Amino acid sequence: MKFLLTSLMLFFCLFSYTQEYSSFIIVDQFGYLPNSQKIAILKDPQVGFDSEEVYTPGNSIALVNANTLEQVYSAESSTWKNGATDASSGDKVWHFDFSSYTQNGRYYILDIDNNLRSYEFEISPAVYNEVLKHAVRTFFYQRVGHEKAEQFAGVEWADGASHMGTLQDKNCRRFDAKNDASTERDVSGGWYDAGDLNKYTSWTASYVIEMMLAYLEVPTAWADDYNIPESGNGIPDLLDEAKWGVDHLLRLQEQDGSVISIVGESHASPPSAATGQSLYGTPNTSATLNTAAALAISSKVYRLIGLESYADSLQNAAVLAWEWANANPNVLFNNNDDNYGSSGLGAGSMETDDYGRLTAKLRAAAYLFDITSNEEYKDFFESNYLNVNLFQWNFAFPFQSGNQDMLLYYSNIENASTTVVNKIKSTYKNAMNGGSENFPAQTSFKDPYLAHIKDYGWGCNRTKSVKGSMFLNLAFYDVDKDKSEEAYEAAEGYIHYIHGVNPLNMVYLSNMYKYGAENGVNEFYHTWFSNGSAKWDRVGESTYGPAPGFLTGGANPGYDWDGCCPSGCGSANNNSVCTAESISPPKGQPDQKSYKDFNTSWPLNSWSVTENSCGYQIAYIRLLSKFVNINKDCNGDEDGSASIDVCGNCTGGNTGIEPITNAENCNSIPDSNPQLKELLGLSLFPNPVNNELIIKVEYENCDLKLYDSKGALLLETCVDKKSIIDVSYFKPGIFTVKVSSELGDYTQSFIKK
Repeated sequence: MKFLLTSLMLFFCLFSYTQEYSSFIIVDQFGYLPNSQKIAILKDPQVGFDSEEVYTPGNSIALVNANTLEQVYSAESSTWKNGATDASSGDKVWHFDFSSYTQNGRYYILDIDNNLRSYEFEISPAVYNEVLKHAVRTFFYQRVGHEKAEQFAGVEWADGASHMGTLQDKNCRRFDAKNDASTERDVSGGWYDAGDLNKYTSWTASYVIEMMLAYLEVPTAWADDYNIPESGNGIPDLLDEAKWGVDHLLRLQEQDGSVISIVGESHASPPSAATGQSLYGTPNTSATLNTAAALAISSKVYRLIGLESYADSLQNAAVLAWEWANANPNVLFNNNDDNYGSSGLGAGSMETDDYGRLTAKLRAAAYLFDITSNEEYKDFFESNYLNVNLFQWNFAFPFQSGNQDMLLYYSNIENASTTVVNKIKSTYKNAMNGGSENFPAQTSFKDPYLAHIKDYGWGCNRTKSVKGSMFLNLAFYDVDKDKSEEAYEAAEGYIHYIHGVNPLNMVYLSNMYKYGAENGVNEFYHTWFSNGSAKWDRVGESTYGPAPGFLTGGANPGYDWDGCCPSGCGSANNNSVCTAESISPPKGQPDQKSYKDFNTSWPLNSWSVTENSCGYQIAYIRLLSKFVNINKDCNGDEDGSASIDVCGNCTGGNTGIEPITNAENCNSIPDSNPQLKELLGLSLFPNPVNNELIIKVEYENCDLKLYDSKGALLLETCVDKKSIIDVSYFKPGIFTVKVSSELGDYTQSFIKK
């Protein structure tokens, strides 16, 4: 039966850390920019797996400073749609708007009457800097043929260079000539495309293009300190990472300009353990055109940062690819297709149709015209651009984002025809302002979680990210100056969704507990971080869990187990997997609740829900980067010296807080009472901790209480100089120790890895 979330016992109300955490008070778990819209979501589930629970907000909701415990702002919440139940989430929703509060700090939301609280979060100009860094670093973990040295990957995810053995990427053979040494060529580099380890040329090219666009749109977002091998070389690490993909594309180009379509890789966990033969598919038109586009825009960017010779080589390669594709407009290659004899080469089909080849050629023409001013490219583009669906349908939507971006990019090229520029901008403006899916959906709060998309399905977290960028295009491509502020506000809603403002109160990034998340992705479908791996399967159960920062696919109401389930999967063992765990959720839920934190492979096929993809990742990175400015320090000071210390706190500069240099001395929040800590002679280490937490107190007659992030009391004891607490069985997260004495009470948080 339904149960009501009520106030805690009086004993637990004596101090703030006993306020009970509620999964129904939802915030961006990383936080908010000071001057941005800030809306906490309060929900009462009506439909779905959590519908038996009830929550009704009290009369007053407060924003609480997590360090001083002061209620710095309070107001009533507002009811969404007069108490209607939202079909996409199955929830009734209230909004608590605290946008007017702009002071930097660490906070949480408190339902005063019910004594329920949210997770903690930051308000800071640099709130997303660390998040962006780890999101970009996932491409380093995805690098094929590059050692993940402990210096850069940590002991947790260190691995040797994969696919560099005999008959692998350095001497790869054609898929239909496995025993023919004359077909050998170097196809090394690039990235594992997703949870599979294959490399798909057209998709790799698209990731490079989005990296270049992300840099061009906000050059001030990108730092040179992401702790990848190239860090500190004076080049933004985003462009260093992109070069790993660009150089791979260059290796795939034949002397005639054509480009190999796909490289199929063997699979293992860790990837360096894969020993099977690498095989490549033959060149095709679509891969060649997409590569031409990627090399052309990359030439522009690397020239901007002073790499003239490299830029020249990219431009020449792009022109050569265009010339081959122009002369060979319909060369196809279908990978993983019995009719081509390519079964097993790759995990999905990367070939496209006539429309896909047309838009790929338009993209190549746009970028080549920009860097060469050659009229051939301009003529092709301006003779064919009206065939793009934006003009056919007068509708802008996420599944055509690459084509819309290409049109808008062209509209900013200096020598583009004025009539073409005006047509592109006016059509996009009307598409974003008209209908019911873009600005009208935002202004009417169509989605109570403030991140509306029409269709949920495989990879919808990419759809969310792309949709956010669609709004920002209005500002970045000077399409609608009057809507710039609203565009940023709308776009931030999609960031907040990925950062936890969703019906699951879940950060859709992996293993980000050290960087601000309190409830996030613990496991996802990936060959490396595979189900059952003792080291990398699940945070808190395997030794390390997956690497941080990977964006998973997201809610997918179309999920189902394999068609062989429950009893036709070939053996009793296989059949038993079908019923080994519940699949509802994700199955049978409202759209936004169609997610489960799992990575069980066939026949439960978790990949349609939790698999990562470089395509999802770069779309999110590009969106998030619009809200990062490395010229401001974490305290908001222009060219200031405050920085994030090893514990993730903003320190130095004008903060008045000394940075911590030893991770064993970390707190999850800055030390708010160092004098009392010194009087008590208190030390707590290591922090973060894996197994044993050591607490030393020199002052006599001290009591110790330990709480989880929800405020539940886990342990109460006396401290006799030194206490060793076994936390090995704790799930990863943030915990709080309270030491009480006649001198006062001191609280300190620690992170359980």
